[in-house]
Amino acid sequence: MKPRATVATDPDRAADGAGAPVGGSGTGDGEGDGKDPTGGPTGRSRTSGIRRARTPKSRPAKSRPVRNGPQAGGITWRQRLRRDRTLVLMTLPAIALLLIFNYIPLLGNIVAFQDYDVYDLGITGSPFVGFDNFTRIFEDYRFWEVLINTLVIFVTQLVLFFPIPIAVALLLNTIMSARVRAWVQAVVYLPHFFSWVLVVTVFQQMFGGAGLVAQWLRDHGHEGFDLMTNPGFFKFLVSAQAVWKDAGWGVIVFLAALAAVNTDLYEAAAVDGAGRWRRMWHVTLPALRPVIALLLVLRVGSALNLDFEQILLQRDQVGAGASEILDTYIWWTGIKTGDFGYAAAAGIFKGLFSVAMVLGANKVAHMLGEQGVYSKK
Repeated sequence: MKPRATVATDPDRAADGAGAPVGGSGTGDGEGDGKDPTGGPTGRSRTSGIRRARTPKSRPAKSRPVRNGPQAGGITWRQRLRRDRTLVLMTLPAIALLLIFNYIPLLGNIVAFQDYDVYDLGITGSPFVGFDNFTRIFEDYRFWEVLINTLVIFVTQLVLFFPIPIAVALLLNTIMSARVRAWVQAVVYLPHFFSWVLVVTVFQQMFGGAGLVAQWLRDHGHEGFDLMTNPGFFKFLVSAQAVWKDAGWGVIVFLAALAAVNTDLYEAAAVDGAGRWRRMWHVTLPALRPVIALLLVLRVGSALNLDFEQILLQRDQVGAGASEILDTYIWWTGIKTGDFGYAAAAGIFKGLFSVAMVLGANKVAHMLGEQGVYSKK
């Protein structure tokens, strides 16, 4: 019996099965029972003349370009709007109030560049005078006196008022009883809801000429006093009123920051032998530094925004020389006398000055390693 001749597979004919050897297909087309006559897997043969089919190499996937725009992440802005339509509807009233009461009134600042006549000509008919109103501000010595007095009152409040919420929050944080802590926090926070009329009335009944303290001193043979009409004590008086009214709000802010401090740090410091004061100095205060820096920058930005109602209620008692601030001066010389152009120019100057103070305070916060209002790029 003659041996079977080995037949080489023709690539053109192997595609349709023609010319394939009997023992199996070298093309690995998957036909048959999956095995060659020698028992090997499909596509492999011990016959020397049959070529093994090459497995096609996998091509590397092409990197897709990064999309920047409304379709980034595979979702368009319309799909996002449809997905978040409930949240958008919830924010629409707040946006409307912000536009109506904060941004649309900014268009009225044009009267600072006009000889504005509110009764006859209006905004459209009043003549433009350029920067004449701003020139009047810079030439008014009384304006600069009021500005300096405003800054003096602000610095006094910053020194006397700002550290007190931090100290009260640290004391409340050391109280172990949650019930006592909640009670003290509620009592301290309650005056925040009082109006300035009520706050000034309470101080008048306590420290006025006919107040409880003065009456008690007279009953015991001493001379009474009246702090409510003392011009030299006015900046300390308004600071004390601000502490009594708004210290509770600051306490809540700092207590929230203290709640985020990792308790493991206190335990590690206690294991190292640190006492209560050292733990407060090395653990608590560093944890409060970002919040303190942020609130301090915001406080500096509102240096010229002292409480108008608080000062106006006590302006006549101590005199304009000691109690006049920028807001009351603008109200008295601008709005009350009908000089709206002068008042608008003073308001613009106040806004620009506040922005400059915020930027300066934020720069100092960056120099001290804190974030401030916005992070340093």
